[in-house]
Amino acid sequence: MSVESTIIEMAKAARAASVEMAKCPSDKKNEALIRIADNVEKEASYIQEENEKDLLRAGEMGLSNAMIDRLTVKDSTIKSMADGLREVVRIQDPVGSMSNTWLRPNRLEVSRMRIPLGVIGIIYESRPNVTVDAAGLCLKAGNAVILRGGSEALHSNQALSAIISNALKESGLPEGAAQVVPIRDRNAVNVLLKQEEFIDLIIPRGGEGLIRFVVENSKIPVLKHYKGVCHVYVDEGADLAMAEDICFNAKVQRPGVCNAMETMLVHKSVSENFLPAMGKRFVEAGVEIRGCPETCRILPEAANAVEDDWPAEFLDLVLAVKVVEDMKEAVTHIARYGSSHTDVIVTSNYNRARRFVREVDSSVVLVNASTRFNDGGQLGLGAEIGISTSKLHAFGPMGVNELTTTKFVVFGEGQIRI
Repeated sequence: MSVESTIIEMAKAARAASVEMAKCPSDKKNEALIRIADNVEKEASYIQEENEKDLLRAGEMGLSNAMIDRLTVKDSTIKSMADGLREVVRIQDPVGSMSNTWLRPNRLEVSRMRIPLGVIGIIYESRPNVTVDAAGLCLKAGNAVILRGGSEALHSNQALSAIISNALKESGLPEGAAQVVPIRDRNAVNVLLKQEEFIDLIIPRGGEGLIRFVVENSKIPVLKHYKGVCHVYVDEGADLAMAEDICFNAKVQRPGVCNAMETMLVHKSVSENFLPAMGKRFVEAGVEIRGCPETCRILPEAANAVEDDWPAEFLDLVLAVKVVEDMKEAVTHIARYGSSHTDVIVTSNYNRARRFVREVDSSVVLVNASTRFNDGGQLGLGAEIGISTSKLHAFGPMGVNELTTTKFVVFGEGQIRI
């Protein structure tokens, strides 16, 4: 079968499955998710054996360390996938819930019912865990999903696809509800993006290049997340020990992910006390610092930052650092160079914290906590399907609720319009 025929048949099967999933009771969906979680753990060795094939090929392809890190299925990855699915099971099913009921003067009762989006196409790079996370969330929300992982993760994704498919079958649900594209050919993506008759939403996850390609070529609405240029601003009067731990965690704990800090902004009044110890800790961890002139004066080991460093998503142990006059300059810098992803203020001043939260237009704004908490699991959503930095129809981490929409439901007693 040709690439085009394969994708079209998958899209048709997904549309048919979405009709069944939309009316599927919660316990049936939860049963399937628990089966997937249990079998991911049982088949851990098999999954990791298949993942080793992908890692070997990734090395031969010369993929970056950040990409290889995302591709690797560790024991912790297996546990995270299974735990994420079980957390999704515990989340209340939003489908069918009613809200915002009001009574019109003519006694029509108007309300809104939450319903699935339908068929979702997800295009992503490297991370095999996305296969399980995305499938689980889409199924819980009553959707069908077509997953197209990167060619570098084909063996891993095929192994996970078999586990998901078997669990759906054993639970009496349509296998077309969660499908993984089994083709390396990049033309599969082009064909998928043309299936507006069958697919309701495309969610790309990966580098900026992939996302821009999807946006430019899709006939289907796309939920966008171009990049994560995340900032931590250390405010005047901040607890510097706290600030040091937050900044270190935000940059070093896992530098190759979208919620890692890429730029650190420091109020000039604390820069002399804060930067030497912070810089030493970063350098010992292998972080390359690129600073403004004032940063370089305080930290001789820092390289001079250039204009391209401020909007950069390094995804590596590289950090841009700027000393700012005040919070206004910090907020202005974030507005100019940020990506509406994640931004943090470390402060002891309640009023400035509130002002920062109001003025910074990012999907998640934190006070006195690491950027690394912009994550569906960490925020209590269960496994997330991605972080949207556009505002239609979701902003921030997307959990089960964000994979549904609402329709109006109206109850009458024979009213007619005059």
